[in-house]
Amino acid sequence: MRQRPIAALFVTLFAAAAAFVVGQAPATAAPAGCPDVEMVFARGTAEAGAPMGLTGLSFLQALQNRLPGRSVVGYAVNYPASSDFNNRVAFAQTVINGVVDAQNRVKFMASTCPRTRVVLGGYSQGSVVAGYAANGGTIRFSEAYQRYQDHAPPPLPAAVMNHVAAVVLFAEPSPLWISQAGAPPVDLARVLAGRTTRYCFPGDTICDGAPLGGPNALHVLYSVSGFPADGANFVASRL
Repeated sequence: MRQRPIAALFVTLFAAAAAFVVGQAPATAAPAGCPDVEMVFARGTAEAGAPMGLTGLSFLQALQNRLPGRSVVGYAVNYPASSDFNNRVAFAQTVINGVVDAQNRVKFMASTCPRTRVVLGGYSQGSVVAGYAANGGTIRFSEAYQRYQDHAPPPLPAAVMNHVAAVVLFAEPSPLWISQAGAPPVDLARVLAGRTTRYCFPGDTICDGAPLGGPNALHVLYSVSGFPADGANFVASRL
């Protein structure tokens, strides 16, 4: 999930993203108001445009454009999107922190703004964080990460899961990639099967089923592709 630096063209193209509405309040803080839709999104590894990342910001804009009569805001999952793959223990902890933050935000919105529809999403490493947050059972760590098994966050309660209108994952690492990396499989709750969509460029070696390895040029193009708009259309069909 480690990415090469994004070309200056992409950074320039999305410089206006800072003007988007991105909720960064802690999961325990009451929002100023309850929106119609909140997008809880986790960025990719060392992705530009933190805290939400360029892909998340592009998706948020597409969703706002697709739903002009509704209030749509974003919440950036609070985690470092670390690229320190050499320290497995520290890296695993950062992922767990992201999963817990995403789950806490969904639970908070379900209890505080029960009429708000939540969209859970992520890009690359962030799609794994989002997937674990919506896991159908307790995350089962491999031998390499066994010391964290007791810290594995439990799945979201069914009543909370009902507030998740859609799950949208961009460039989610393939099951083979995840397995060869020694990470737990992403196993979304069955209730979300009809509410989930995934986007992967054919030939993107992270998500297309290629063996474990680094990303290629296709992996950094999601924010400037048609996938965010397609994801927004999918979400609109589930609201």
